Amino acid sequence: MSDSSSSDPDSASTPTSNSEDPFTIENASRIYFLPNLMTAGNLFCGFVACIKCIQAHYLMRSSEIISTEASGLFVEAVWLIFGAMAFDMLDGRLARMGGKESLFGAEFDSLADMVSFGLAPALMMFFLILSPTQGYPVFQKVGWFFGFIYLLCAAIRLARFNVITHPLLNRTEKPTNKDFIGLPVPAAAGTVAAIVLFLVNLAAHDKELQFWALCLPPLLLLIAVLMVSKIRYPSGKQIDLQTKTPLTSFVLFLALAGAIAAFKEVGMLTVMLGYIFFGLFRAMRQKPTPPETL
Repeated sequence: MSDSSSSDPDSASTPTSNSEDPFTIENASRIYFLPNLMTAGNLFCGFVACIKCIQAHYLMRSSEIISTEASGLFVEAVWLIFGAMAFDMLDGRLARMGGKESLFGAEFDSLADMVSFGLAPALMMFFLILSPTQGYPVFQKVGWFFGFIYLLCAAIRLARFNVITHPLLNRTEKPTNKDFIGLPVPAAAGTVAAIVLFLVNLAAHDKELQFWALCLPPLLLLIAVLMVSKIRYPSGKQIDLQTKTPLTSFVLFLALAGAIAAFKEVGMLTVMLGYIFFGLFRAMRQKPTPPETL
């Protein structure tokens, strides 16, 4: 890698001898193995999830029902998105724990998130959630638009996150508020994935899907709008091995995990929707707060 002092036009005013300065070309573009390996895993899961959605769509083209083969592919795509969420959580924690954060890592993470939590859920929306198999062929004509709105809001959310967390804007002091501004993109994608699991489970039990089809477009638009809103959502980044919690909170967490394991698709969808509406209800009860985040 070339020395930043020979190519940076501002090198005269920004010392390059400081190895901790994140604004030198060398440090900003540094690739740390473990955190970026997790980001690569995130991108891989998102890419394969997109492939699974496309394969499932081809199987459904000549059918008015969600076939068993197509359902299996959509379920695989869902678990790949959840896998991407796990990789996304690990890369940030590894970077923060080892002090290996870099501007390259932040940009790489956002590009991977765009595929795993932007494109893959948008394909799920168009191919399954808003597909003509729901009983309303009009969704086939407008479904692509819903998918694009979601994708657009995810891109705006990621770009805004990169801007407001950029070190250049936080050089003097660290923001004290640890909440996300707007619904996090992984949480939005997880909600879409939980909806897919719920619909596939209904289809497998020959349950009526038309009622749910009428409810889904407003919900999907709400998820998209919340991503670009200024409603705050808890990030959970402050939780680590040293975090203490009251006994009641610990018991509630175990009960929640048990409910997800017991009720599976319904429990997972309930948890994701609970997170979304928690932010909404909290915003309704609180006074406006300053715009800084993280």
